[in-house]
Amino acid sequence: MPRARNKEDLLKFASDNYNKLKEIIVGMSENQLNTEFDFSDMEKSEAHWSRDKNLRDILIHLYEWHQLLLSFVKNNAKCTDAKNAIQFLPPEYSWKTYGAMNIMFWQRNQSTSLDVAKKQLEKSHAQVMKLADSFSNEELFTKKYFKWTGTTDLGSYFVSASASHYDWAIKKLKLHCKKVK
Repeated sequence: MPRARNKEDLLKFASDNYNKLKEIIVGMSENQLNTEFDFSDMEKSEAHWSRDKNLRDILIHLYEWHQLLLSFVKNNAKCTDAKNAIQFLPPEYSWKTYGAMNIMFWQRNQSTSLDVAKKQLEKSHAQVMKLADSFSNEELFTKKYFKWTGTTDLGSYFVSASASHYDWAIKKLKLHCKKVK
């Protein structure tokens, strides 16, 4: 799927990918739901291939990234200069170390049930979609429109936390389901 470059595509791609993700989840067999992910036989170098062990882990990952986005926008809503902007990632992390943040998300949610993870994601997806819809196309896709987005546009943050992340989850679940019948 191409990357959204306008509000209409952002909302469509995010909604479409979210619905595809839900369809895959509904179609998973008990065996697929209960079998731990194992991609060790594949030449996958990204940390998430060994980090996420089950559907809950993937849903929580998506939920946590929604929370980052929602907080980023809320915390900067009244920000008028880049110096006072609150960064997207928590202060103890950077784009070089965000893998450690993902592990922290994984660790703090190990006692979260699959049912709770599903409900949290459903709610946060709706919040992200509503928030995206509240911005104009210009606000979303004009680079530097908001001082607090740095050199990029706000829409890129929405795409990354929704449509692109859902695509990542879809690919991972499809691969698991292909391996486990």
